[in-house]
Amino acid sequence: MKLFDSHAHVDGPEFDADRDDVLARARAAGVARIAVIGAVGEPASAERAVALAERDPEIWATVATHPHDVAKMTPAWWDVHERLARHPRVVAIGETGLDYYYDHSPRDQQAAAFRRFIELARAVNKPVVCHIRDAHDDARAILRDTRAAELGCVIHCFTGTPDDARAYAEMGCYVSFSGIVTYKSAQPLRDSVPLVPRDRLLIETDCPYLSPEPVRGRRRNEPAHLVHTAAVVARCAGLEPAPLAALTYENACRIYGLTPDA
Repeated sequence: MKLFDSHAHVDGPEFDADRDDVLARARAAGVARIAVIGAVGEPASAERAVALAERDPEIWATVATHPHDVAKMTPAWWDVHERLARHPRVVAIGETGLDYYYDHSPRDQQAAAFRRFIELARAVNKPVVCHIRDAHDDARAILRDTRAAELGCVIHCFTGTPDDARAYAEMGCYVSFSGIVTYKSAQPLRDSVPLVPRDRLLIETDCPYLSPEPVRGRRRNEPAHLVHTAAVVARCAGLEPAPLAALTYENACRIYGLTPDA
């Protein structure tokens, strides 16, 4: 199988001690490509993601500020994102969006930053990667108002209801499932998988977070564990793992503007 981890944070300090080994294990497990999300905390995350993508031909980067941190943003942060957004190894703007579960940043500031990042995506003609938690109605309103689906839109680490999945699919969004889909309590997510058109289905690790079963409980997730999520999503989609891997690989290449065999 050839897999594409469509959302990972392998640039972070959690991987500083053994990043090369982590990437080697990923490739041994069939993870051929990785999108590294440069959006954790300060813009140093974006810089790290781009630097990693520059060094490895099978890694690409995205840049933004997570909704948790937008209250801290300064003009200098925006300057970094606007510069890096045009980098040839940057394939999307994100993760950006709304998180009403933690509310680490005021909701009005989250919404304003979400809109501004979508504007940046339009300026550079790249898709948007969205983090949306407990805010699906408001997020869809923004996505409709900004016509984000015209650019390409990924709902990463989907945690909504089957009705939410259907609504995103009707808008033309891609929907990505993380290791959460393997958890015993996550039947609504498994029920959501067949509601997403196969040509807009994605899988991810969101590592170092959200280790899937049966490796859940380890201190750190990593791209090699994507095989476990792929197996569950395949079953939910009525596919064998190999065809599921192939179609999600192709889907990730399409949304990120990559040639599958390049």
